[in-house]
Amino acid sequence: MPHITVEYTDNLKQDGNIVGLLKKINKTLIEGGDAFPIGGIRSRAIALHDYVVADGTGEEDAFVHVTIKIGSGRSEDVKKRACDKVFEVVENHFENQFNTRPLALSLELFEFMYPTYKKNNIHQRYR
Repeated sequence: MPHITVEYTDNLKQDGNIVGLLKKINKTLIEGGDAFPIGGIRSRAIALHDYVVADGTGEEDAFVHVTIKIGSGRSEDVKKRACDKVFEVVENHFENQFNTRPLALSLELFEFMYPTYKKNNIHQRYR
């Protein structure tokens, strides 16, 4: 963990460079120190084809919503710093779009309260 999901309206696909955004998010979390083991970081994007923004009349209206899911046990400072850094990446990544079209950006953190079930041999590569 963390697992990152980027939901975005498909009207951003053409100029959104979504794979580039995912790489930037992963890089930011890796550079943040050892709070998140490299082998546990996973990001994915979901293009939303069916959505309504506001009253539904603005065809250029778009949004990006990032969800970060983590296991419990990290300090409030670590969580805030990670969210601040990732949101900064998202803001910078979509700066041109934000300045030229209606666009909403958001991020939420979800911390699991209960143990998660997982099996991962990717960690071995980073030891």
